Amino acid sequence: MAIAQESPEAASWSLESYLKLSAERGSVALIAENGAETSGFLIGRGVADQAEVLNLAVRRNVRRRGQGTALLAAALREFGLQDVRSVYLEVRESNTGAIAFYECHGFTKTDLRKAYYRNPDESAITMEKKLTV
Repeated sequence: MAIAQESPEAASWSLESYLKLSAERGSVALIAENGAETSGFLIGRGVADQAEVLNLAVRRNVRRRGQGTALLAAALREFGLQDVRSVYLEVRESNTGAIAFYECHGFTKTDLRKAYYRNPDESAITMEKKLTV
């Protein structure tokens, strides 16, 4: 997806990978639009009572306008409908903007995964949000 390529912070997957994952049971695949342009997306998956946000990206030119918040809120609602109780994600340790974004939305840091990312090599902060019933 072009949006992920514009955002070095986002995972860069093939279109085939996105399509395959979005067809799986428990997956959540959401797109944000700004007029006629796709401006952001979120993909995640739920299994049993846990879910993971796998990739969230918003075009640079429309960041800080609520689209990331809307995507995340919609995904959390969908996960709640799947009876998910905990949502997890990983974020690059240097991506302080994303860490602050997730903390503002109720995620807390839970762990550090050394050398988790490649190109460039970097550790990941794992984060979790408990969903209430």
